[in-house]
Amino acid sequence: MRDIYVSEIVEAVQGLCIEANCDIGDDVLKALGAAMEVEESEQGREAIRQIIENNMIARDDLIPACQDTGLAVVFVELGQEVHIAGGSLCDAINEGVRRGYVGGYLRKSVVRDPLRRENTGDNTPAFIHISVVPGDRLTITVAPKGAGSENMSAIAMLPPSAGEDGVKEFVIETVRRAGPNPCPPVIVGVGIGGTFEGAAILAKRALLRPLGERNSDSFYAGMEDELLRRINDLGIGPQGFGGRVTALAVHIEVMPCHIASLPVAVNLNCHASRHKTITL
Repeated sequence: MRDIYVSEIVEAVQGLCIEANCDIGDDVLKALGAAMEVEESEQGREAIRQIIENNMIARDDLIPACQDTGLAVVFVELGQEVHIAGGSLCDAINEGVRRGYVGGYLRKSVVRDPLRRENTGDNTPAFIHISVVPGDRLTITVAPKGAGSENMSAIAMLPPSAGEDGVKEFVIETVRRAGPNPCPPVIVGVGIGGTFEGAAILAKRALLRPLGERNSDSFYAGMEDELLRRINDLGIGPQGFGGRVTALAVHIEVMPCHIASLPVAVNLNCHASRHKTITL
């Protein structure tokens, strides 16, 4: 059994919150550069150029790439041989989020109650998903999720008879209806299978995959390629100005499901695709 102290977790999460909001990944910048090469719309190319410039300024000056610094969505892989010492894992994560958002001057976007709308003032609580895995390590991923893309996400409980074509049409229609709202070019996370809530978490996890990394199953890798092509044929384009690049990637994750169900969730990410990971 290995001890990991809550003080380490607080410090790690604090740093991840700031880094994720200010330092867009190299995989995203590379994908944006490739998108500018193929974009045919003059306005679309200029939008991508400005997005890249904005992200480089954010990285160099350690300031948020977007004013919506999002809800703190946290994915945790907890080794079964880890002992969290000195307190609660979830309390430590929330304290790290509190310090990161307050100390990092990041916008606080969480309201305590969905109808009465009082701001919590420190962007807590975080939305934490914990998986227990073999080993004696603790891996934490902070993925700030802004409302512009989150609000355009969708879930459907399709009948199994809808099949592959039904899944594809639902994904494409979700992106079409979203239009410019999620700040395209987007990354499209798709969760297929599981349960009502399981499909949604799968779709969000799919967004953590590095851009350009395809599903390891060739069947789903082919579906990702087809969906990306068809989504880019919608003509929404960068920031909704029209053009060839509406999405940078489509990532599909799947899991078993009930014989009578075909759950499908689509979780959209804006072009920033913010997430950072640390292993303790």
